[in-house]
Amino acid sequence: MSLSTEAEGIFEALASANRKLSKTYPGERPTRQPIHTVYGGAQLYKAETTQRLGELALASLTAYGGTPAELAAGVGIRKDLAETVFARVEAKLRREAVEDFRIDFEDGFGARPDSEEDETARRAGGELARGMEAGILPPFIGIRIKSFGEEWARRGARTLELFVDALLAGSGGALPQNFVVTLPKVQIPEQPQALVRLLERLETRHGLAEGSLRFELMIETTQAIIGPDGYCPMPALLAASAGRCVGAHLGTYDFTASCNITAALQAMDHPMCDLAKGLMLLSFAGTGIFLSDGATNVMPVPVHRGQGLSAAQLEENRAAVHGAWQLSHRHVRHSLEGGFYQGWDLHPAQLPVRYAACYAFFLESLQSASERLKNFVEKAAQATLVGDVFDDAATGQGLLNYFLRAYNCGAIDLADIEQTGLTPAEVELRSFAKILAARRARLGG
Repeated sequence: MSLSTEAEGIFEALASANRKLSKTYPGERPTRQPIHTVYGGAQLYKAETTQRLGELALASLTAYGGTPAELAAGVGIRKDLAETVFARVEAKLRREAVEDFRIDFEDGFGARPDSEEDETARRAGGELARGMEAGILPPFIGIRIKSFGEEWARRGARTLELFVDALLAGSGGALPQNFVVTLPKVQIPEQPQALVRLLERLETRHGLAEGSLRFELMIETTQAIIGPDGYCPMPALLAASAGRCVGAHLGTYDFTASCNITAALQAMDHPMCDLAKGLMLLSFAGTGIFLSDGATNVMPVPVHRGQGLSAAQLEENRAAVHGAWQLSHRHVRHSLEGGFYQGWDLHPAQLPVRYAACYAFFLESLQSASERLKNFVEKAAQATLVGDVFDDAATGQGLLNYFLRAYNCGAIDLADIEQTGLTPAEVELRSFAKILAARRARLGG
């Protein structure tokens, strides 16, 4: 009797454990991830808000980065990329300035009388429904409620209820595409677990399919990084989310404050933020959870307002905006290099630098990445022709992900991807393994 036959029970138990592992870590989600989330106070939200933000972002670009050279110098990107980056940033701001927007009932709204928050929740839900009907919403949108700590849990739940009720009443029972609820200051598994139960009840009330209402976790306290038992609680937070969690965002300033870091030193690239993001990467890698960094809190706004400004005042305005742009560029670049491809924006004038920084990051390595992926595609095609198994699909997927992220945010176009040997139909598959399988199927047919 062979060892494998003799040890059949061992292999059955191992197979069960492997299946459980695969269920917990299914791999990266093969869908588009926004490169930013724009936060805005719920009291100000209207159906046209994101359109208006785009207009203001374009005005900021025109005023302070109106030529390729000025944008490159103002943001701090390479001069040889200036023409391409400028053209694509301008086109993006005209086409889709905001990718993701969060109607904020937490820090951006503050502590207000219950009657005021009730009314704002109903009104904002109705405005979102109106935006749906008009077809003017961004690709991703959602609401941030107050935390589920003891002080705010019932208030957060009531706002969620009133908002969702008003939204669905105004939309005929339909949710916007990619709608999410953001749960801030998560500390213990019981908090996302409670949100799951509330969302289940709202789905039942409105006849929504199970799992329609999804949420994000905000990692912004030390307790979310290290629990009382000395272990990292983030995997437990995800498990408690019962498959409804789609993202985890670092709350830069609440987190650094919880670490007793003084306000002057609270920043996205602080070493404690890097520690937190490293643990987030390790905790959520392979789970399909989208990760997001926080925001730069220095706004790119002029210091002098009004008409008839002197030449010196105009120059001071330009210096102030460019200084804030360069700080944002440094922060965005730091996030991208650390494996965080999404971040927060708080002001429309931050949108030009968000796109410029991302586009420059991807374009800098376009040629080398194109050559590497082309070689992988050719190697895979050769293996397929001779009937071999191509066993390095993971590296191929990593290269493909670069192009998917660059394409989704507008840094490159489809023609750039086609230079690698992939067809538009293959790009739509978003999976290197599926691309290889499709090629094998075509050859086999």
